[in-house]
Amino acid sequence: MKSRTPNSELPASVEVFDTTLRDGAQREGISYSMEDKLRIAHRLDELGVAFIEGGWPGSNPKDEAFFARATAEEWRHAKLVAFGATRRAGLKPADDPSIRALVAAGTEVCAIFGKSSPLQVEEILRTTRQENLAMIEETVAYLRAQGKRVIYDAEHFFDGYDADPFYALDTLSAAFKGGAETLVLCDTNGGHLPWQVEAAVRAAREYFGAAVRIGIHAHDDTGCGVANTVAAVRAGAAHVQGTINGYGERCGNANLCVVLPNLELKLGVKALPEGGLKHLLEVSRFVAEVANLAPDEHLAYVGHSAFAHKAGVHVSAMQRHPDAYQHVNPAQVGNVSRVVVSELSGRANLVSKAVDFGLDSLDAATGARAVEVIKARENEGFSFEAAEASVALIVRRLAPDYKAPFALLDYRVMVSRHGDHGVAEATIKLKVGDQEVHTAAEGEGPVHAFDRALRKALTPIFPQLAQVKLADYKVRILNSDSGTAAVTRVLVDWHDARGECRWSTVGAGANILEATWLALADGFEHALTVQAAAVRQEVLT
Repeated sequence: MKSRTPNSELPASVEVFDTTLRDGAQREGISYSMEDKLRIAHRLDELGVAFIEGGWPGSNPKDEAFFARATAEEWRHAKLVAFGATRRAGLKPADDPSIRALVAAGTEVCAIFGKSSPLQVEEILRTTRQENLAMIEETVAYLRAQGKRVIYDAEHFFDGYDADPFYALDTLSAAFKGGAETLVLCDTNGGHLPWQVEAAVRAAREYFGAAVRIGIHAHDDTGCGVANTVAAVRAGAAHVQGTINGYGERCGNANLCVVLPNLELKLGVKALPEGGLKHLLEVSRFVAEVANLAPDEHLAYVGHSAFAHKAGVHVSAMQRHPDAYQHVNPAQVGNVSRVVVSELSGRANLVSKAVDFGLDSLDAATGARAVEVIKARENEGFSFEAAEASVALIVRRLAPDYKAPFALLDYRVMVSRHGDHGVAEATIKLKVGDQEVHTAAEGEGPVHAFDRALRKALTPIFPQLAQVKLADYKVRILNSDSGTAAVTRVLVDWHDARGECRWSTVGAGANILEATWLALADGFEHALTVQAAAVRQEVLT
């Protein structure tokens, strides 16, 4: 870690508040399922963020269901946060349905937003400045009385500060009087520049002194979301909000994948638990895969090309000294250096994920072979960032004593239409041990029929597969310029009957049914091999 930049206002550490599941989900093209949100939340918890904003329980049933599920699960580092607005004008907090939903979400921490700009108060809310102050203070006080910790998001703070700095600070005072533990200054329109943000944050810090924690929530409409967040921390903000990969409405939010290493590696400000930063790349890729978005390969720190070097002067210099053309050691954020022309770097970090699925260790030879398989399949369109179960199977299949529980001999899928109703039928032939199993099943579509036929063939032999549930099915077209001949990647999410065990598998190919078969087969094979390994371990102990 670099030495701390001389600055008396710089905090020693910051709280990291992740809003990927709420603000990040407002990006066009993102629609998380509940399983998606839970998987991402657990990855964020493992990364070590302090707060995970799960959604707005008063706005939609999915977020209410998420909190009902998530509050019953264990969280190692993070506090779940339910998001909402101040009470509506003319209502008491206890009479506002959205406030009641916020309380009912069951989280220890709530984040509420209120207006800081006279324009927003008078033209959008169509109420008075004084009523807005009462709305803020009374809502915070009510939530505190319900036993909640409250983080207050001062929406449009910087716009409000430009128009009337005294009123903008008054809105913060109202939240402080109500009992908010953190006052977050929001550049909601994303239109400010770093020196403007730094000056306003410094003014708020001077106004409150050490009585309250100041935070920053920046959007990226000027391309300054990260810079504005860092500027706010330089001015004394000790709470930073943002999203993984910068996902968010319009141009996005401050990108935590860039903010966090800037704070830790450049300013010496602690943001994550020890060792957390090295998991940043895998979290970035995981969230992109679950969101069904192509990763930004040129993203600072975590992009595939962030530490890539082409042949020539740069590569020659890098051979003499690794810092010749790199501003940090890429391993600090989980990345690697690459020589683009020869692809010297591997993907061994992906193979290591197999250990999480019960593999004790990997010898060097097996690890090297697994890397080659992974690289070859990635070249065919596979992506293993969010498909750890498929990685584990690659390693298992390289063991000389491994025997797959089943093998595909043949399949056929037919789709027909009768009037307004379409139906699909899948016929499948498998080899299970010395036995051939031949069966068929119908479904609402080819994937559904395929899944039902596979289950019909395997469940009589492996009844435990009745407990295996398909949670989600995603399709991504990789080379769309090839039209209908494009390579398709299929990602399937699974869980057991209780939802306690989750895994994901991947398939790819020009034939969507072949890609689907690979992902489905991996899912069932993983369930069977993990259970078999658990039985063997139980016998040994």
